[in-house]
Amino acid sequence: MNKIFHPIYKDYSIEIDAFIESFETSGKCIKEKRNKLKLFNLNGVVVNIKSFKVPNLLNKIFYKFFRKSKAQRSFEYANKLLDLGIGTPQPIAYYEFPSVFFFKHSYYVSEHHKYDLTFRELSNNTEYPNHESILRAFTRFTHQLHNNNILFLDHSPGNTLITVKENEYHFKLVDLNRMVFKPLTLDERISNFERLTPHKHIVEIMSDEYAKISGNSYTDIFTKMWNATEVFQYKFNRKKRLKKKLKFWIK
Repeated sequence: MNKIFHPIYKDYSIEIDAFIESFETSGKCIKEKRNKLKLFNLNGVVVNIKSFKVPNLLNKIFYKFFRKSKAQRSFEYANKLLDLGIGTPQPIAYYEFPSVFFFKHSYYVSEHHKYDLTFRELSNNTEYPNHESILRAFTRFTHQLHNNNILFLDHSPGNTLITVKENEYHFKLVDLNRMVFKPLTLDERISNFERLTPHKHIVEIMSDEYAKISGNSYTDIFTKMWNATEVFQYKFNRKKRLKKKLKFWIK
């Protein structure tokens, strides 16, 4: 077993070891699809532990010898985000369970963050209180990521936790294992919005706000953002149709 702790949690290694050892039989499960998420109580602090799905045979070898695990990347990226002033739940530790020739389980441990909504609520409910204000604040947050040379590859509706406090909006990124840190072109910045919503009026608001804060023309930003959205939605829906057909023929 390999394990690395954040300095502020290094004195709790015995307790967190116990959470990992009993992961399958204890804790409160909040997600079980693909990767599993469970909550544990650590001296009054709610701890979120993510168990990553065991990779296929090829990736077992790949992660063993050639690439950092998803848990390690999540931990390191979380620390880097916090160093840059970008919100994410406090990282606690990561665990890896390799064998001699293969990579097996890995776990990412962080503080559990309570939140009011995600971008999904903004996309699904245009009547959400202060909808446009939150949407514009989210766009400014994304611009902040880009100006810090952060390309969040999983910038999707459920991966930014939004907290509303005294008419201010606070954002924290989750599901961190896919990121690139580099200077970004305008096209890379705008394409980063492609996964968020299929709704044109929401893209129009985000385009307007991004154009204002970046100094680019609204027409240029909207054209790029909507084109990227349409391409993504076409590919996404085509993939869903193919999966349905495959399930039908398997049955």
